[in-house]
Amino acid sequence: MKKESTIMKETKSLYFNAVLLTIGVISIGLSSILIKWSSAPASILGMYRLFFTLVIITPMMRKVSLPAIIKELSRKDLILLVLAGFFLGLHFLLWMESLDLTSVASSMILLSLQPLFIMIGSFVMFKERTTGGGVLALSVAVIGSAVTAWGDIGLSSQALYGDLLSLLGAVASSLYMLAGQNLVRKIPPIAYSYIVFFVAAVVMLVYNLLQGTALFAYDVKEWVLFLLLAIVPTIFGQMLFNRLLGSLGATTISMVIVAEPAVAILLASVLLDERISLLQAVGGAVTLAGIGLFFWFKQRMIKRSQERLS
Repeated sequence: MKKESTIMKETKSLYFNAVLLTIGVISIGLSSILIKWSSAPASILGMYRLFFTLVIITPMMRKVSLPAIIKELSRKDLILLVLAGFFLGLHFLLWMESLDLTSVASSMILLSLQPLFIMIGSFVMFKERTTGGGVLALSVAVIGSAVTAWGDIGLSSQALYGDLLSLLGAVASSLYMLAGQNLVRKIPPIAYSYIVFFVAAVVMLVYNLLQGTALFAYDVKEWVLFLLLAIVPTIFGQMLFNRLLGSLGATTISMVIVAEPAVAILLASVLLDERISLLQAVGGAVTLAGIGLFFWFKQRMIKRSQERLS
């Protein structure tokens, strides 16, 4: 009875986390739409997205003492914390810039390789091995993502440069999650998010100052989009993933993010009037099947681990 109760609790937790991950991936899927609606430079979008997020979540920090948290961290942890923020800022800069050079679908395809990079990084950094079932599920999901964006990949030099930026953005995002995977188990997720968002915002502010980019010359529409980017994809997307990072791990989080291209393309069809091709529809279905397969294998692993302990 106790064994069944434990399995049931872990299964319910898995389903609850799946709901949260669904909310998160829909929220981040909207980011590409909001960025497409804006005419502001990518570095400005990313900077204000993070600074507005910091303003919104500051009241949530009343019960958290950042100086005390930072004091308790080792030098290695502090370095990882700064690196996490740096890589997040770099990810926003590279990926948002790619959206100026190519379509939503094209910019997303290489970004969907994050699980592969994280799987390799997890093995190199933490000696974490992925099961054969996990590799199979990842392969199915990535193939689906590739099929989804295949019909929309451009061959111009501008599009190829956008693809390169998207690839580098995927690497930066993977390094961000790998750097923070263990940190969110040591400090409150809200504190982790606050610190890395601040570091990332400062990185982008410095970049804008060095480039001589105008910081304030934007109309009301742009400021509304900055605010929406903070609320939707950052608070309901990025912060939610940060909260789940410690319990689920970087591989699981990145696996779900593979669905972002399919979500973004579906939203683009509704909000940007971009037509969904047959390839995109088939690819999206295959991607979702791969993610479903991943969670099915994960549930089986939970049951097997409980059986071994009994």
